[in-house]
Amino acid sequence: MTTFARAVGVSLRTYYAPGRAALLDRFHAGFVGPGDLAFDIGAHVGDRTASFRRLGARVVAVEPQPLLARALRLIFRGDTGVTLVPALVGAEAGEAVLRLNTANPTVATASAAFIAAADGAAGWEGQHWDAEITRPVTTLDALAMRHGLPAFVKIDVEGFEATVLRGLTRPPRALSFEFTTIQRDVALECLGLLSGLGYRAFNACLGESMVFAHAVPVDVRAMASWLTALPHSANSGDVYAALASERLVP
Repeated sequence: MTTFARAVGVSLRTYYAPGRAALLDRFHAGFVGPGDLAFDIGAHVGDRTASFRRLGARVVAVEPQPLLARALRLIFRGDTGVTLVPALVGAEAGEAVLRLNTANPTVATASAAFIAAADGAAGWEGQHWDAEITRPVTTLDALAMRHGLPAFVKIDVEGFEATVLRGLTRPPRALSFEFTTIQRDVALECLGLLSGLGYRAFNACLGESMVFAHAVPVDVRAMASWLTALPHSANSGDVYAALASERLVP
């Protein structure tokens, strides 16, 4: 078994651990339901896609790593409610280099700045991006034009989040993007882009907790202040933005 295959096995055991499905479904029920469309940008092993499907939503799952895309085809084989797009998502269509971490495919990235930020950072010891491939790039707007405007978009692309959002002009009713404390500048850029798209309500979850950090939704300035004040050890989480604030109430 290759190093990559072993790493994918670890991801499958982690993200499909007993009890996690119920946690995801309770949380995602505030964003999608039967008949909705969701985009899973950076689908990895598809745990979020699976949750959206259990809630009755159709899913466009975007995953640029060929071996992970193959795994997703196996996981969702026969499910016509899942459309797999084996590509990157960016600011404009074309091609880009995806840098692979064969021992930890969770952190593959198209961002050289992300790799530079991780170099020597506490909590990121031992991470090595030891291979690269060129992958096609699409945009959120292009995906929406082809598949329909989604109700919810989840973005988890290791430092490429702002680039993804620059390819969006028609805002879905809610979305999320991953942040890391090694690249707060990317998160702050994302907030600015989302504010420009008309989002006024924000909340966040730390790590994989699926628990909102704020008792009520906050505005973009308060979210930016919260991100800036987080200790480095917080490491990562997800910011949620919605056009209607009631979707972000715990």
